[in-house]
Amino acid sequence: MKIVSIKSHVLRYELEKELGYSQQYYKHRTVHLVEIETDEGITGWGECFGPGNIALANKFIVEKVIQPLIKGEDPTNKEYIWHKVYNLLRDSGQKGMPIQALSGIDIALWDILSKKAKLPLYKLIGGKANSQIPVYGYGMMLQKKSVNELIELFKEESKKIKEKNFKAMKMKIGLGPKDDLKLVKIVREEVGDDFKLMVDANHAYNTIDAMYVGKGLDEMDIFWFEEPVAPEDYDGYKELKDNLKTNIAGGEAEFTKYGWNQLIKKRCIDIAQPEVCGLGGITEYLKVSALAQSNFIPIVNHVWGSALSVAVNLHLLTVQPDMPGGLFPFKPMLEFDTTDKNIFITDLSTENFSVLEQVKKNNGYVKPIENIGIGISPDKDFIKKFEIND
Repeated sequence: MKIVSIKSHVLRYELEKELGYSQQYYKHRTVHLVEIETDEGITGWGECFGPGNIALANKFIVEKVIQPLIKGEDPTNKEYIWHKVYNLLRDSGQKGMPIQALSGIDIALWDILSKKAKLPLYKLIGGKANSQIPVYGYGMMLQKKSVNELIELFKEESKKIKEKNFKAMKMKIGLGPKDDLKLVKIVREEVGDDFKLMVDANHAYNTIDAMYVGKGLDEMDIFWFEEPVAPEDYDGYKELKDNLKTNIAGGEAEFTKYGWNQLIKKRCIDIAQPEVCGLGGITEYLKVSALAQSNFIPIVNHVWGSALSVAVNLHLLTVQPDMPGGLFPFKPMLEFDTTDKNIFITDLSTENFSVLEQVKKNNGYVKPIENIGIGISPDKDFIKKFEIND
C-alpha cells in the first residue's frame, strides 16, 4: 500500500455571536481536516489543531512541505514516517505549526491502518480499558461585555450545562484577577459545592497574578486551574503547583515527547492535557501518555475541533488505564464543547455520532466507538459547503 495524495481541507463558518478567551475574541469557527488517499482505495482522515489563519498556514505545510516527503511511502510505517518528517523539519519546526500539521497526517495514517485491519482504532492502541467515559462540558467563553453582564450570562450558561448531565464543567477566565474571582464565585454558587468545576486562564497571567487567583480558587474548591501562565514558563508552573491546593493543569500548547519530557521532568503539572491534534498525532501521544503514566500524572486530554477530533480522543480515553488503580480510581474525562451549536461537531459526520445525546441519556457518560477506524467519515458535501481556499 502506498500514499498517493494528501489533501488539506480548512472549513470555516461565521458564529452568531463573537466569543473569546483571554488572548482574543473570534467571530468565525475554523477546523482543519487532512485526507490521505492510498492506492488500495483506503482513505484516512486526520485533524490539525490551529484556529483561524493558522489553519491556512498549516494547510500549506501539509500539502507543500510534508506531502512531497512522504508521497509514495507505505502509510502503515507510521513510526518511520513520523521521524522522517520530524528529522527533516527539525531545524525549522521542533514545535508549533509544523508539528500541528504532522499531527493531522499521523492521525490519518492511524485511521488507514485501523481500516486496513478492520478494527476500531482503540483496539490497535491498547484495547478497551474503559467501557464508558465521563464527559465534562466547557463553555462560558468571554464576550465583550462588562463583568456584571458576564456574571449573569455565566450563571445561566452554567445552569444549562449542569442540566445536560455533564459530570463536570469548565469556564474561561482572564479578565483580571479580581474580576475573574467574581466570575468563578458566582458560577460556584450556581452549580453547588459538590459539582466539579474547572477554570481555564489560557496563559493570561504572570506568576504573581496567577498565585493571587489560585489562592482564591483554593477557597472555592476548584478542581483545576488550567494554563495559569505561559507554556514556556516551567518555573512559574512549578511554583504554582508547589504552593496551591488547586490542581495545576496544562500541556495543550506543548509539543512532542521532547517538550513533554521537560514539562513532566520539572514536575510542573498535576494533570496532563495533551492535545493529540497538535503535539504530534497519535504516534507521539502514546509516548507522552507513557511519560505521564510513569510519573503518576493523570491525563485529561485537551479536545478542540470537529467531531473527528472528539472521536479520536474518545478512542484514546477508551484505552487509558486508571492512575493510580484501585477501587475508586481517577477516571479520564472527555472534554466537550457546549457553546452555541458547533456544526463541525453535530453535522460533519455521515455516521450518527452525538455525544450530547449520550451524556443526557447515560447520566454524563459516553461509550467507546465500535466502528472501524476512527469511526467518523466526514461528509464530502458538507466539506465543499464550508471549505475555504484563501
